[in-house]
Amino acid sequence: MSTVAARPSFKEQMLAAREEAIIQNVNRLLAEKGFDAMTVDEVAAAVGIAKASLYKHFPSKEDLAAAAMVRVMRRAQQFLSEIDPQLPVQDKLKALVRWTLQVRLAGQMPSLPSQNSSLRAALTSNRDYIDAMTRISEQLGVWIDAGQREGTIDARLPREAVLYTLYARACDPVVEFLRSGGQHDDEEIVELVVGTCFNGLSAR
Repeated sequence: MSTVAARPSFKEQMLAAREEAIIQNVNRLLAEKGFDAMTVDEVAAAVGIAKASLYKHFPSKEDLAAAAMVRVMRRAQQFLSEIDPQLPVQDKLKALVRWTLQVRLAGQMPSLPSQNSSLRAALTSNRDYIDAMTRISEQLGVWIDAGQREGTIDARLPREAVLYTLYARACDPVVEFLRSGGQHDDEEIVELVVGTCFNGLSAR
């Protein structure tokens, strides 16, 4: 006997739409200002709701940031699932770095502090965030191992060093330096950062 999922009520749809608006604005503010400078008042004002209403969805600023990070992680998972499995390892990793930089340049990548105990606690206690991060790291680990076996990635490098080098492109300050200089468009910036990430600075 087949069952049909119940359609969300109007109230549930409105709550979901409000939560979506909250996360979108948090993502934008985190990308523009960073976690430390963003305030809950700014988020509430951007969404057009009272701060008390905002707290009904997310009880703290840290929870807001965690929700934004979960959203980006899920987008990354979706992107990884769409990469052609027949591509060479380096091309797969370059595709991910390009995507990360494009999201960053579009103002959709949350800017979080490297050290913040309350935020770190919120992220490490968020099951959705940990699950997404684990799945992404596992997938990249498989590709890194394959690249080291075939010799396209330096086998002397610990897997974690390669993995974190890729992750670091999401917050690489060179992106802002190149954009503020005004000499390169976004596409050129992406290729410059991808090139230095995978080829280094040595002349070939």
